[in-house]
Amino acid sequence: MTDIVSISEPSSARGRGGSAARRALRKSGPKGGAVRPGMPGGTYRPLSEHDMRRIHDTALEVLEKLGVGEPIQEILDVALPRGCWLNDKGRLCFPRALVEDMLAIACRRYTAYGVSPEHDLELGGDRVNFATAGEAIKVLDFNSGEYRPSTLLDLYDFARLADRLEHVHCFGQTIVATDMPDRITSDFNVAYACLAGTQKSFGVSIENVEHHAKLIAFFDAFLGGEGKFVERPFCVIGGCPIVSPLRFGKENAEVMVANARLGLCIDPAIAAQAGATAPAALAGTLVQTVAETLVTLIVGNLITPGLPVSFGIWPFVSDLRTGSFTGGGGEEALLTAAAVQMCRFYDIPSSVGAGMTDAKAIDSQAGYEKGVTVTLAAVAGGNYISECCGMMASLIGCSVEAMVIDNDMLGNIQRVLKGIDVTDESLSFDEIARAIAGPGHYLGSPKTLELMETEYLYPHIADRDSMNGWQGRGSPDIRQAARVRAQEILSSHYPAYIDPATDAKLRERFPILLRREDMRAGNGRW
Repeated sequence: MTDIVSISEPSSARGRGGSAARRALRKSGPKGGAVRPGMPGGTYRPLSEHDMRRIHDTALEVLEKLGVGEPIQEILDVALPRGCWLNDKGRLCFPRALVEDMLAIACRRYTAYGVSPEHDLELGGDRVNFATAGEAIKVLDFNSGEYRPSTLLDLYDFARLADRLEHVHCFGQTIVATDMPDRITSDFNVAYACLAGTQKSFGVSIENVEHHAKLIAFFDAFLGGEGKFVERPFCVIGGCPIVSPLRFGKENAEVMVANARLGLCIDPAIAAQAGATAPAALAGTLVQTVAETLVTLIVGNLITPGLPVSFGIWPFVSDLRTGSFTGGGGEEALLTAAAVQMCRFYDIPSSVGAGMTDAKAIDSQAGYEKGVTVTLAAVAGGNYISECCGMMASLIGCSVEAMVIDNDMLGNIQRVLKGIDVTDESLSFDEIARAIAGPGHYLGSPKTLELMETEYLYPHIADRDSMNGWQGRGSPDIRQAARVRAQEILSSHYPAYIDPATDAKLRERFPILLRREDMRAGNGRW
């Protein structure tokens, strides 16, 4: 098969420097990329205004008449004086007026700070950003191709890989460091691995509120002074404060309260599972997860009015044949988009999960499940779309090859969000006239060169070669291309984001187990 460009581009055009000029332009660097963090979404709306109002009204009825079980004392202390009550089953009930009051004072926009200011993200409105997350317990080993338990060193590698993937805007904790001796050691080392690997905003979760102040002290030590982290919190300390259906999870609820008291963002993951821990009817799942997520917003604002709170509504789905979690189906895509729409109904920054393929292999199933779920979340306008990069096997596994492939996918989705700019100039009447009167094509046109980097996005690893060229290279598939790119990054990108003096102080004060020799190029690991 003949290369398409050679058909479209006559030798006369090539002789005038069309392709050479384009190559020179690309080498000089783009004048402005085709996509950027925070591209606008919100065009996809699976729910009508009437639907959203009914879901909202029913969620408020659930909170007022059914309440939330097992409230911790710290929440009772702020809720009961504001008109909440315990019903005869000991469940904390929230009056409709209080919920509406808290919605009225809720934070509409906030900044998710990067470790470096260049990676700050503005959350809220229709801005769409992509993040890793998932806390998988296994890694698809790069060498053996088999799943194995995930380690601290894996987390460091994922952090520095994400640091170089331009369409991954935030690094949420991808895996659990299963090789840690205890939870407090894990908390310090997970934070250290993220700091060492990326300058982007990142997120970690802790289960013990006693570790909360210690982790903040760790971040203060990195920044060089007490109180500095609260001034610019580059890490979101998250968790799951609600256990579905409709009860508080003690440990994570305590962490939520600790965040709120310091004015730190609450970014929960409210993950009811349709057919298992939420109603099988998708509308019912939305009602329950909206109610559960509203609780985190209410508590946060009772403690600190106007507190930055992400509406972390993550409705999941069960395969009702087995009861197991499934993250890649059409129902999941639809529920997530509807959840985003409810966040926009409230005009509150949204946090959702998407891209949680059920595939165990990096194959067509993984591709279509991720493509559908992430795209719908994005076009619905999700502000913070997590777990969309690298996750495999229903969140049990994570893969560096998958992360590289997904980065290409996220770029394409952002290009969809950008849409088509229709102006007098872009309608191109004069450009069409010049082509008709002149060369009969647009390849050497100054306007084509001008728009090359701003109108079009070029994938890193998706194959656009001719069939003959592809076969001549041994017919590689996308996973092979991803392996090459992942290895290029991971064998060379060992950033020095923690200066040696600070590193020595952190290691002296905290039980850091990540070895310095594993954080240098030439160590033979990649």
